[in-house]
Amino acid sequence: MTSDDETHIRALIERWAEAVHEGDMEAVLADHSDDIVMFDVPPPEEGVVGIDRYRETWPPFFMWQAQGASFEIVSLDVTAGEDVAFAHALLRCGTEKDLHEHPEGRLRLTIGLRKEHGRWLVSHEHHSFPDRS
Repeated sequence: MTSDDETHIRALIERWAEAVHEGDMEAVLADHSDDIVMFDVPPPEEGVVGIDRYRETWPPFFMWQAQGASFEIVSLDVTAGEDVAFAHALLRCGTEKDLHEHPEGRLRLTIGLRKEHGRWLVSHEHHSFPDRS
């Protein structure tokens, strides 16, 4: 991994997280492959495949977040090869009430990327929360 790749991937993920927080759909979709696979906190259990299905998952989250929820990166680690990379992060994600009740609660994020024609694209996302039961 070159430091340029790591820097570029970090910036890509940070832009994505900011776009999610702002509810900016076009920026959320930017830098994602057409065949993205995402496993998310809410159903469907089998995840979603493809950029169109990925797009459909965001409006309910944006509506929830517009009620004052946070979505911010706390830690981010990147590992990259010549044409594939992965990153894992912890995010503060929740309403003020959620974060007050569980101040250490974090959304876990794993991202898989591949380089196509010199451009890094997200091809896999996995979001999860620890089981609090």
